[in-house]
Amino acid sequence: MRFTPYCLLLAGALLAAFASRSPLKTTRLFDGKTFRGWEGDTVKTWRVQDGALVGGSLTETVPKNDFLCTTRPYGNFRLRLKFKLLGTDGFINAGVQFRSQRLTNPAHEMIGYQADLGKGYWASLYDESRRNKTLIKPDSVLITKTLKPGDWNDYEIRAENRRIRLFLNNQLTVDYTEPDATIPQTGLIGLQIHGGGKALVYYKDLLLEEL
Repeated sequence: MRFTPYCLLLAGALLAAFASRSPLKTTRLFDGKTFRGWEGDTVKTWRVQDGALVGGSLTETVPKNDFLCTTRPYGNFRLRLKFKLLGTDGFINAGVQFRSQRLTNPAHEMIGYQADLGKGYWASLYDESRRNKTLIKPDSVLITKTLKPGDWNDYEIRAENRRIRLFLNNQLTVDYTEPDATIPQTGLIGLQIHGGGKALVYYKDLLLEEL
């Protein structure tokens, strides 16, 4: 193949354009030591322990849903984190809210998408306090093969315009496109511990790339 000066010039321009593109900035949402950038019940429900955000209790039933939220909203992003969910008594459940808002009545609740966690809900997409239903859930066989019960698991949320994808330990579990144009596509990120069980949830290594 013969390369003309024009082809070489075009190729050089394309390489320069790709090289000049700034890489996506990764933000560490949790510094591993403090609640900086977060708000919620940091007296009774949430605490920082061993480099993780921890909610709930294994000795007392969690009385109601509770959320620890970012202080700023996000729209299109890739969020990676690790979680561990423990408990055997009652409803053992948690999740990661995104594109969500706090409600004023009841004040402890949030409305928006949730990357769900817990038996029967692992790595599924739930619509919290809005449609109040699971929008899409993965095959149970995939979860059985992928989940590490009682141990640290990798979770990833990719929210790109109206497309939402969830990954559990690098396995795609949800690929959902929102059909309702009225549903907000920006909002807070919140970490949930669900009420109704003696449950303990850990979240750490929260890394976000805005797209």
